[in-house]
Amino acid sequence: MSKYDAIVVGAGPNGLSAAITLQQAGVSVLLLEGKETIGGGLRTAEITLPGFLHDVCSAIHPMAVASPFFNSLPLQEYGLEFIVPDIAAAHPFDDGTAAVLKRSFRETAQLLGADEGSYTRLIAPLLQHWPLIAPDLLGPLHFPKHPLEMAQFGVHALTSASYLSGRFHTEKAKALWAGMAGHAIQSLSNAATSAIGLVLIAVAHVKGWPIPKGGSVSIANALANHFISLGGTIETNAWVHSLKQLPTAKVVLFDVTPRQLLQIAGDRFSSFYTRQLQRYQYGMGVFKLDWALREPIPFMAPECRQAGTVHIGNTMAEIAASEQLSAKGIHPEKPFVLLAQPSVFDVTRAPQGKHTAWAYCHVPHGSMVDMTAAIENQVERFAPGFKELILARHTMNTAQLEAYNPNYIGGDINGGIINLRQLYTRPAIRWSPYTTPAKGIYICSSSTPPGGGVHGMCGYHAACKALKDEFSIIVNAYEY
Repeated sequence: MSKYDAIVVGAGPNGLSAAITLQQAGVSVLLLEGKETIGGGLRTAEITLPGFLHDVCSAIHPMAVASPFFNSLPLQEYGLEFIVPDIAAAHPFDDGTAAVLKRSFRETAQLLGADEGSYTRLIAPLLQHWPLIAPDLLGPLHFPKHPLEMAQFGVHALTSASYLSGRFHTEKAKALWAGMAGHAIQSLSNAATSAIGLVLIAVAHVKGWPIPKGGSVSIANALANHFISLGGTIETNAWVHSLKQLPTAKVVLFDVTPRQLLQIAGDRFSSFYTRQLQRYQYGMGVFKLDWALREPIPFMAPECRQAGTVHIGNTMAEIAASEQLSAKGIHPEKPFVLLAQPSVFDVTRAPQGKHTAWAYCHVPHGSMVDMTAAIENQVERFAPGFKELILARHTMNTAQLEAYNPNYIGGDINGGIINLRQLYTRPAIRWSPYTTPAKGIYICSSSTPPGGGVHGMCGYHAACKALKDEFSIIVNAYEY
């Protein structure tokens, strides 16, 4: 007989969440991780110079504090501490000014001047309804508990970011909106790109965009330690290439994307399901940079020096053009850059007086082009003298990102494009997206709803489904 009732393959945030959910229900779980350390996209390391701690993948975590599952866990008991900047995101312009997304909804709206009313009319109802719709948004497709409120969200969320920008009149508000929607990692003219921007704005006002003290690894360590405290077992350096490698268990959950799932267990699936996984669409990749800096980044706009995240792209038109080019397979000369500066708020990230910074831009899927100069030119454009402060840098192209985290196929950090077709039908059209045709085999990665982001909800919902199907244990209010 097997020592374990369930096996989870992959110890990223979703694998960890699935393992915890199963273990909490009394199911004995073995969590397998191919790398030397757990975490997936939640790893922190000295990748430039000694003493400079860089988040190798994710850095800013709005969805972690918005996650109903994470909020149900005593992660603070394991040392997890979030630092929440008052300015969640700043957006600099060529004239030295900036638009800002602050924790305060009213302050943000007022700072938009002529667009105060437009912002208020768009965002105020979302904030009012957020407690009601958030659980539905962060789960699989089902009939919502609050259909009217969800419908009001959907009216705006299912439109393209380019279309919804028409609600604003000033370039300042349009650009701020473009930066939010740019997190969708696709052309802003695509349907449903507004959903990403609206969710991020709502979370900024409700919870903020936090920075984990000590690095993103703090989230992974807290989750892992809680899992172990429940009696769970973690094995690292345990790459899984075939089901034959696994000990016998009643259920196996995979925190992998469709491509890896086919490689590991494809011979157990129907031809129809296999074709669906083969047609699964991955999105644009990213090129990532980390810097060790002598001083903080000298942004011209003072608001940018006080922001945890800085969206670098100038106007709405410039950002939309950049994203459109990348989606078409072209590398923009002036890419939209997403930048984080955690050491401004967390002194543990660098030697005294020194700083770290983290940035990436979107590139065509699988791109091998070095975007270092393009990214640094964009930062220098809004922070003259920035390049002179660089002590060391670390770069990762799409292939290096995928080698580091195999779920980043072609550099896609979302586990597949989150477009209208794959918003809720990822990775395949099934009554439950977490199931496969093979009994006892489930998928729990960001390739399932609600998609990318460090929230653990994909793993949580997949584990709930497995508990119901295989162990007749119901721990979720949803029926799916």
